[in-house]
Amino acid sequence: MPSHPLAETVASLLPRAKAELAELVAFRSVADFSQFPRSESEAAAGWVADALRAEGFTDVAVLDTPDGTQSVYGFLPGPEGAKTVLLYAHYDVQPPLDEAGWSTPPFELTERDGRWYGRGTADCKGGFIMHLLALRALKANGGVPVNVKVVVEGSEEQGTGGLERYAEQHPELLAADTIVIGDAGNFRLGLPTVTTSLRGLAIVRVRVDTLAGNLHSGQFGGAAPDALAALIRTLDSLRAEDGSTTVDGLDTTARWDGLEYPEEQFRADAKVLDGVGLTGEGPIADRVWVRPAVTVIGIDCPPVVGATPSVQSSAGALVSLRVPPGMDVAEAGKLLQSHIEAHTPWGARVTTELVGQGQPFRADTSSPAYRAMAEAMAVAYPGETMQYAGQGGTIPLCNTLAALYPRAEILLIGLSEPEAQIHAVDESVSPEELERLSVAEALFLRNYAAS
Repeated sequence: MPSHPLAETVASLLPRAKAELAELVAFRSVADFSQFPRSESEAAAGWVADALRAEGFTDVAVLDTPDGTQSVYGFLPGPEGAKTVLLYAHYDVQPPLDEAGWSTPPFELTERDGRWYGRGTADCKGGFIMHLLALRALKANGGVPVNVKVVVEGSEEQGTGGLERYAEQHPELLAADTIVIGDAGNFRLGLPTVTTSLRGLAIVRVRVDTLAGNLHSGQFGGAAPDALAALIRTLDSLRAEDGSTTVDGLDTTARWDGLEYPEEQFRADAKVLDGVGLTGEGPIADRVWVRPAVTVIGIDCPPVVGATPSVQSSAGALVSLRVPPGMDVAEAGKLLQSHIEAHTPWGARVTTELVGQGQPFRADTSSPAYRAMAEAMAVAYPGETMQYAGQGGTIPLCNTLAALYPRAEILLIGLSEPEAQIHAVDESVSPEELERLSVAEALFLRNYAAS
């Protein structure tokens, strides 16, 4: 990175940022309170609120949102007549999955091979630290030239819509000229990228019942309808022979017209085992950014350890459907439910319930904010040009903000490049990526204020 006062300041602040991220990562702030203590999330929210107050934010508030979680809001006034920019991140994280599978403890920030490991380092506690670094650099170099609103969500990973509903009930709170969502990531490490497309998400809970109770498989197996077998057949109907998603009535032919995703790079990013084929057909960018994709994310059935030779009377599953821009999530969710109900064999009793959803998003890239970000990225990443990419994941708040503030420009950046392994074991963040993106955000705010 070339010498620049903002870059020099960010570099000097990086040790403090690491210490703060370590404190934030230590909170087990998973917003599934059936498995993780609510107190951990509330403590994380308090930490974020204290950090904003220490930076001079006014009107700092811990918001009790309708889904029973907390988000944190703060306002930092800029010069008279300045534009307003909303900076977003979330402090809640995914469960650690198999804690024993981590190379180091998931809730303890650990430096290894030039990266910082821990749950939330990239997604998205690191995103909040990125915002702090950018603002601190500006304050040390002439001041923050815009009004800044910050909101840090507490249930993004659960998809329960708490902040979306709160924003709808208080539409003035998050109003801004431009919104920077710090919850995306570069296409690859070191390639500056703005995410312009997000798939939405519908989550359906399925239950299949066939018998009044489990039966001895020797006495009844062969004629008694096995609920687990029925469920497996039903779930198998959601994919074609090549692994493509096949939900009755759902269009799976969309094409991506931006940055390409080479298959070799995808295999490396996804850590696909040698000899294992990819699923679906067509370019990778089509499959992961603009086409629907179904995933079975959990099954209720007896574990292998302790299993008995029984015909199962009931079984359940949780199925997620990624929904591309241009499709309505509610309608796609209904199609998924109808497909499951229509493809359940043997007259088994099946119930489906839509338990979570978030709409897809597509940004307008022809705005002054995108030009200001491109100029900032060119400085923070010398020799590189800002790229536009899609993302298969979901940030439900984006569509809510776009609907509430149709004139606001929305940009998605962040630390979740492929090597970060977000949502998996050994999640990590690149300190260099954190440094460069913090510089880019600071430069963006300065450029945007002058535009």
